[in-house]
This record gives sequence, structure tokens and C-alpha cells, in this order.
Amino acid sequence: MKTHCYFSILFLLLAFTVSANNNKSIQEFGVLPGNAPEVNRDNLQKAIDWATSTGAALWVEPVVGGYPVAGGIRLKKNVTLMGVHGPTGRGTRHPEKAEPVGSLFKITDRSQPFIIVESATQIRGIQFWYPEQSHTDSSKIIAYPATIQVDVNQNVQGVTLSCLTFYGEYVAMDFCSTGKNINEQILFEHCYGYPLSGEFIKIDYCYDIPRILHCHINPANMREFGRSFSRDVIDAVIARKSFAYAINHTDNAQMLDVFTFGTYGGAWLGPETYGQLTNFNFDCVTIGIHKMGTQNKNRNWQIAQGSIIANTGVAIEEIHPFVIEGEGHTAILNVEAFSGKNAALTAIGESFDYMLVKGDKRLTVSLVGCRMRNYVSNQPFTVQNPQARIQAVACIDKEEEFYNFP
Repeated sequence: MKTHCYFSILFLLLAFTVSANNNKSIQEFGVLPGNAPEVNRDNLQKAIDWATSTGAALWVEPVVGGYPVAGGIRLKKNVTLMGVHGPTGRGTRHPEKAEPVGSLFKITDRSQPFIIVESATQIRGIQFWYPEQSHTDSSKIIAYPATIQVDVNQNVQGVTLSCLTFYGEYVAMDFCSTGKNINEQILFEHCYGYPLSGEFIKIDYCYDIPRILHCHINPANMREFGRSFSRDVIDAVIARKSFAYAINHTDNAQMLDVFTFGTYGGAWLGPETYGQLTNFNFDCVTIGIHKMGTQNKNRNWQIAQGSIIANTGVAIEEIHPFVIEGEGHTAILNVEAFSGKNAALTAIGESFDYMLVKGDKRLTVSLVGCRMRNYVSNQPFTVQNPQARIQAVACIDKEEEFYNFP
């Protein structure tokens, strides 16, 4: 037994030593805080090229002020970029300067995505900072390319994006493939930011169950170092009429514990998708959830345990917690909608209704235990589709009365 334990410990120590030798700091390849962004880009690419053959991890060693890096990096197959952070919801902060610190990439490149990912890759524990982005003046918003983008020229399978924080991004994560090529098994978890396009995660042609878990979008995400977004900027983000989470051409998409504040839309569930959305909060939006569908076999969504505060827009007639159209079924359980003012943005403070149902094709909607209030219409449902079949049971209307429909 003693001999067995001795060799087990020796094996673990040897494995740790091999692992340590096979995983290197990016500084060993010349990625340094004082370098020009183009030099760091080229050196980081050399590190990735080294790591792809063995599947090594590259350690983004924490530094003061971060690493200036130009865009156009390709994260080749098998490589991990890893830093020290969980998501930093209000930002890290230098003890003497109004800027973040740590495992941090500082991005100023306006011409190309920061990093393009291939299959079997991982980015974990890293902050992405756009120091030139405006946080007070909407006329000076910079439309940067996506921070992380899927390679659209090949099939990409097995990407993990975890514990990431974005400061000043325009589009955080773009996983829209072309149809000719697809992406699969993509995991987004514990990612925080506030995209000035309104688009945090967008997915298209992602089969075999994409997962969006525990993600948080908030304009106060740089509060710790004094760069919270102004009302003017937040209003400009809402005016872009985009959705924080947008997916299409997916099988059985999974969305769990997702949050947004101050974007036009919460979740756009495209016509060629189905799945589950649960435990969510879409706060200060114009439209909470827009669900579509092209057929009635499996263009169905189960939506549960959430709240929607739809209170902002140009006119109250465009403010709806739910918009449903197309075909398929939507099952809604315990989803509350209420409204009110919020000083962080220009808010009308009410919604037009609880749900707008549009189109001319047969669709079905079932609702159980939903609390519906702060809408101005006479009824919680605006039904513009004569083929729609809607049933509500044990819901609560704006008069605090039980509401069953029909």
C-alpha cells in the first residue's frame, strides 16, 4: 500500500511538472505591457501557433494597465487563453489610476475583430478593455468589430467562453456562421459587459445545443474605475433596436440565468430555432422576448421563471414584454412583467400590453401563473393574428385580479 501511494504521488508530481512546462506565460513569447499593439499581436500569435500542436494553455499574466494588443488574432485549434479573473461585474481598479488591472487586453484596433476562434478552444478569466470608447457622449461611440468572433470559413465545434468581462465593447461575441459552415457545442458562461450596439451574444447556424448561462449585461460594469455609461449613451444603445441575446438556426438552445439592462430587446428567438429560456431578468427594455417560428413541429420555446421590465421606447405602442409571431408553440410559466421609471435612461414607465401576437399563421401560446401589470391597453393581450390560439390560466392582470383567457 505504501509503495502504491508513493508511486501515485510521484506520478501526480510528474504530471504537474509536465503540465507546468507545457503551459506558458504569454510574456515568455514577448507579449509585454510596454510593447506596441502590433508587436504584441504578432507575439501572441506566435504563442498560439506554438500551443496548437499540443493543446497547451497560455497564461495571461496579470499586469498593471493591461497588454495593448491589435486585432486579427486567430485562436487556433486546441489552445486555451487563461487569466486570473472571475467576471468582474463592476471592474477591477488600479490603486492610483482610473483604469482596470489584471489579465487584461487593451484594444484600440477599429478595423478587425480582436480574436477569431477555431474548434476546441477556450478563453477564460480575461478582461477586454476599449479605453478609447466613449462612455458619456453618444455621438462619439466607436463601432468596433466584435471582440470574439467565430471563424466563418470553417466548421467550429467546442468553444468555451467563461468568466470574461468586456469594457466598452460594441459587439461582444459574434457566433453567426454562414450556413455553409456551422458552429456547434458553444458555451457562454459567466460573461459580463455592456455592448454599445446592444448585441452581447449573437448566434446563427449553431446546432447541437448552444448554451448561454449566467451572463450579465449592465451599463454600470465599469463603475469601479469611474466609467459608468451615461443616460445619453444608454438611450443611444436602445435606439439601435437590437437584442442583447439573438439566436437563429439552432437546435434546442439553452438559456439560463441571463440578465440585461438598457438594451432595446432582451432575447430574440429567431424563426429557425427552439429551446428553453429560464431564470432571467430583462430590465429597462422595449421588447423583452421576441419569439418567431417557421413551422409547428419543433419551433417551440419553453420560457419560465423570469421578469421583464418593458418601459422604454419612442412611443408606448412599441413597448411589449412579449412579441410572438410565425408558427410553433410558446409555453410561458411564472413570467412577471411590470414597469416604471428609471433615472438611468429615458423611460416612458409603462408598457402597451403584456403580449403582442402578430401574423396570419396558426400558432399556440399557453400561460400559467404570470403576473401582468403596468400596461395601458384594456387587455393584456393584443392579438393581431386571427389564427392564434392562446390560453392563460391563473394569471394576474393589472387590476390585481385573476385572469384566465379565453
